[in-house]
Amino acid sequence: MSVITDLASRAGSAAQSLWEASGQLVQPSLRLGVTGLARSGKTVFTTALVHHLTRGTSLPAFRASAEGRIRRAQLAHQPDDAVPRFPYEEHMAALTEGRRWPQSTNRISELRVDIDYERKGGWRTGPATLALDIVDYPGEWLLDLALLDAGYAEWSRQTIEASRKRDRVSMADRWHQTLKTLDPSGASDEMLASKASEAFKEYLTALRAGSEAVATTPPGRFLMPGDLAGSPALTFAPLDLPQGQPIAAGSFAALMERRFEAYKTHVVRPFFRDHFQRIDRQIVLVDVLAAIDAGPVALAELEEALDQVLMAFRTGRNTLLSRLFSPRADRVLFAATKADHIHHTDHDRLDAILRLLVNRASRRTEAAGARVGTVALASVRATRETTIREGRETLRAVAGIPEAGERVGDEVFDGEAEAAIFPGELPETAEAVFQGAVPPGSFRFPRFRPPKLPVDAAGRMAKMPHIRLDRALEFLLGDRFT
Repeated sequence: MSVITDLASRAGSAAQSLWEASGQLVQPSLRLGVTGLARSGKTVFTTALVHHLTRGTSLPAFRASAEGRIRRAQLAHQPDDAVPRFPYEEHMAALTEGRRWPQSTNRISELRVDIDYERKGGWRTGPATLALDIVDYPGEWLLDLALLDAGYAEWSRQTIEASRKRDRVSMADRWHQTLKTLDPSGASDEMLASKASEAFKEYLTALRAGSEAVATTPPGRFLMPGDLAGSPALTFAPLDLPQGQPIAAGSFAALMERRFEAYKTHVVRPFFRDHFQRIDRQIVLVDVLAAIDAGPVALAELEEALDQVLMAFRTGRNTLLSRLFSPRADRVLFAATKADHIHHTDHDRLDAILRLLVNRASRRTEAAGARVGTVALASVRATRETTIREGRETLRAVAGIPEAGERVGDEVFDGEAEAAIFPGELPETAEAVFQGAVPPGSFRFPRFRPPKLPVDAAGRMAKMPHIRLDRALEFLLGDRFT
């Protein structure tokens, strides 16, 4: 981000930061950002986190909980009246009553949980309350922050060059054909603008649905338009501009450039100023297993995306002055989700692969004074572990109920029958995955239904099983309960 943009953003949020800091004197609060790329499990993580806090689950690795110092946690009114409320109750009903995964995150939402606890000791003892503000938002919006310092011509050139890579060119074919019919120096034309934009959005949609499954080409709102659908700020596209030739006033390229700048002004900057810049702690959820199964190209794409994500954060140690004038995220946790799809003996290997993916960005962030962690988790555990026989060999497997229509080999599941599945084994070394040791499609990762929770004699439903959710909470929140 440029110096001018940075200074403007800081000035624009100074009053908000002062107001929030004064509120901290009355009731301490922490803003936790929850994000990740598509299908990484953001909504499930937030729902499970709130479920366990408000149900009073004993979470062994979350020390304040294990020591019995969490007295009560309850939902409270959120502080930002203009931000949609995270629909916790609706998502819980989907998981427990419908036994279906809730809808994916496609907009920003927020929820506050007031946590009453006992301080651990020292010179401050006795009861206290922490207001935990959970901000759930699509990870694709993070990648838009890179546009703030990019010009239209530069963005067009980079986006078109990326679309001509061997693994993308077939997905971009229709868009490339449309590009050939557009004259950047021609007159501005609304119908041509719509045609160019729609062809470009089809390419972005194909990237999202492709084997990479982690495509990160901005603008992120093109596939999540919300109430901006059809607006001029979302009706533009890259153009094949001659190198070094200025954009003529009144031309078709000038129209596209103006709308590109409008997107930054009306979409990207407000998100940065009003939400992103105010985050204290951050968890980034990552579907590493899908990328591994898609092959080295997808892993390389994911590594680049995670590097961009971490570069977007303003990280470092927070002081009183930094909190007032330049808030920072002082802890960032990367979580490899869906750990319940593999046997626990592979969890450390999954974590090692994630650490390698974020290694470059982590070193840069830790040098700024922030902590970066990794964990392999399942916010809601949908499987149990078992073994199966294949010839003379006994294989470590997972068992659960695949969703209707899921396929493993020649078998298609009906959504009712349980199946024991050997997912495959991760290589012993993380480096082997990047070197192509795992051919694409080597694993079996069907989508399992959420578990059926037993009900006791009093009609109380059991708490949702998880894998290492408590470890994530300790990293993100543990120091705030001392």
